Amino acid sequence: MRVLTALPVFNEESHVLPVLAEVARYADDIVVIDDGSTDQTADLLAQIRGIRVIRHARNSGYGAGLRSAFQLAIREKYDVLITIDCDGQHQPNLIPELARAVRIGSDQPVDIVSGSRYLQVFAGDSVPPADRRRVNMTITEILNKRLGLLLTDSFCGFKAYRVAALPVLDITELGYAMPLQLWVQAVAAQLKIEEFPVPLVYLEEHRSFGGSLDVTDQRQAYYLQVIERELALHPVVGPG
Repeated sequence: MRVLTALPVFNEESHVLPVLAEVARYADDIVVIDDGSTDQTADLLAQIRGIRVIRHARNSGYGAGLRSAFQLAIREKYDVLITIDCDGQHQPNLIPELARAVRIGSDQPVDIVSGSRYLQVFAGDSVPPADRRRVNMTITEILNKRLGLLLTDSFCGFKAYRVAALPVLDITELGYAMPLQLWVQAVAAQLKIEEFPVPLVYLEEHRSFGGSLDVTDQRQAYYLQVIERELALHPVVGPG
């Protein structure tokens, strides 16, 4: 089983070295998508051997980083793509287990194994910022109702994908709303989806989502617009 582990990064100079050192303990093939960082991230990445770096000339968004990872995994015919954030909030030791959960080689492989911070309680779990938890719960409930899913966490970036299933996804939402486009398209394509419990860790509570999206209500309203747009483009016939 060939597994590619991808980390989208933007201005992660304080995390990139320790996170990649830990990821390298559990992953052989690693690619970092540097989404136009303007701090020292690019210089630090240049010091690390054994990883590939895709650099976007300008910052395009979280979804743009994941789209580049999808394209590379498809082009180079990997079996599984793992995506993990570079902010220290995910646990690289779970990478092998997450990859196995795709069940490559079985008669019932899983197309998307999505980390969930709310599926199971772990010792030492963080308390999430109230506004972000509220948005996650609201959007997750709407997705479940509209798509027939049973998600508990619609925004976790720690995922495993069966690469053979990725070509059905047309990622055009390049910001933080990309997962919502993903869920609608995945259900419309009848991909098999499962969740995987991961610890709940928040290290930086004041992440910027960009411009007006830093206003919670406006961010949620935009997320709802993305869901409606995708449902109009990709009608869902039945439950996922």
